[in-house]
Amino acid sequence: MEYRRLFIMRKDLNMSPGKLSAQVAHCAEAYWTHLLRQNVENTGTGDYISQAVISKEVFESYVCGAFVKTICEARNKNHLLKAKTAAEELELVEGRDFGLIYDSCRTELQPEEENGTTLTGIWFGPLPNDTAHEISRKYHLYM
Repeated sequence: MEYRRLFIMRKDLNMSPGKLSAQVAHCAEAYWTHLLRQNVENTGTGDYISQAVISKEVFESYVCGAFVKTICEARNKNHLLKAKTAAEELELVEGRDFGLIYDSCRTELQPEEENGTTLTGIWFGPLPNDTAHEISRKYHLYM
């Protein structure tokens, strides 16, 4: 079985290429840093040891295979949040299988949330291709 990462980014924010790239990078790192933070031990020398548990399928197909990624566009915030709903309907777990990315609005975006952030995208951990396609079928590739 092949796996892929799926990222869906908001098109209505008209992010510059650099800003969009940074937001996609946030999406890519969010999954891995979440895994690394799960089982952390301080060695006492200023270094840390982390152990991540990754399924055999994800490890063999994604980590040791091809890093297939798909970046799709959402028309707006509501369209983006439909991907979250679709993920939940597929029994994916927020914070483990997917997560929302919020920008802190220090550069080109204006705050939309009460906490001064703006929702820019959603990330998915490595998913079986059919699951990724089930979620992304209502989205176009980001152009």
